Amino acid sequence: MTPVNRLLQKRRAFPRILGRERAFLADTLRAETTGGLLLLGAAAIALIWANSPWQDAYHHLRDAQLGPLSVEGWASDGALTLFFFLAGVELKRELVVGTLSKVSEAIVPVVAAISGMVVPALIYLVINLTAADGRTHGWAVPTATDIAFALAVLAIVGSSLPSALRAFLLTLAVVDDFGAILVIAVFFSHGFHLLPLLASLLLVGVYFVLQRFRFRTPFLYVPVAVAAWWFMHESGIHATIAGVALGLATRVLTDDGEKRSPAERIEHRLRPWSAGVAVPLFALFAAGVTLSGGAVREMLTDPVAIGVAAGLVVGKFVGVFGGSWLTARYTRAELNSDLAWRDVAAVSVLAGIGFTVALLIAQLAFEGDTAQVERAKAAVLIASLLSALLASALLFRRNRAYAD
Repeated sequence: MTPVNRLLQKRRAFPRILGRERAFLADTLRAETTGGLLLLGAAAIALIWANSPWQDAYHHLRDAQLGPLSVEGWASDGALTLFFFLAGVELKRELVVGTLSKVSEAIVPVVAAISGMVVPALIYLVINLTAADGRTHGWAVPTATDIAFALAVLAIVGSSLPSALRAFLLTLAVVDDFGAILVIAVFFSHGFHLLPLLASLLLVGVYFVLQRFRFRTPFLYVPVAVAAWWFMHESGIHATIAGVALGLATRVLTDDGEKRSPAERIEHRLRPWSAGVAVPLFALFAAGVTLSGGAVREMLTDPVAIGVAAGLVVGKFVGVFGGSWLTARYTRAELNSDLAWRDVAAVSVLAGIGFTVALLIAQLAFEGDTAQVERAKAAVLIASLLSALLASALLFRRNRAYAD
């Protein structure tokens, strides 16, 4: 090609990503640190935008109606379903072939996870029952741990920590996610309709049969999954529950001659979309809290905000660490020999990061009360940041101890 032809040749403004570049991008998005940083970046953009001179544009975009749902609704009920689908797949794998399949290995982190949900809820209830203007129906907000954010912090500051600590956190997070799913399904379903629920469950059954007969084409799975999601939404149960059900219906065991199970293949393909698009998109429209001077003063005296913050920062630590220690002390279960109780203490503080699911539950718990939703979300953000900073300091010290 002559120099003149090279100049005349049209250049793509956005060239296609092929080969190694595409693989590198996907692997980067699968990394825990990348997912956590994207989540944090989206939340930071939302906070800055919602407190800037262009805050009206943010609220108009968030509340804009796109078909049957608002933009915020598509983010929380739609995009976040992908996150919950992968949570369902991970739970299924852990139950069948992972840590949760062995009682001896699972008992300590399982009890820690359950205690880490119960204690924050009790702290929230005590604060709001003793306050004149308390609101008890927000008890579930501080019960959830954000696995993406927590794993990102652990990956950044804990490169020399034992792998058993990450396994402990993963198991704890899987059980915590399952608990959050049950809470959403049981306590935050509105206007229940039986026929759409039956239709959704029937479609989940169809998905299971397709898995059973080893169909692999997405042209069958995608329409079934989308229809199951829509009917679940129409039933009054939160639409993300459809994602969990589909994840639990996914096959996790390999056949003879099969290198990877459907669960592994699907997770490998969808994890970049969840970490790089779905969860940050939800954070962008959920974390946009307006923090005026008056709003901050109201938070300092609001029992809901105090209960949420205390539940995450104090309750999660007491619940996770206390549950672990009591289980190891009074049963035949014991802590992994590679770990020290100081490691568990640091991870217990890390469990106070309640970002994604806590923001979702705040929206559901105080639906219709915009001011209260804003204060609850602000408390989640502040408590999550404080827990992340405290845990980072503790994990950094433990990391240095193992590196020496």
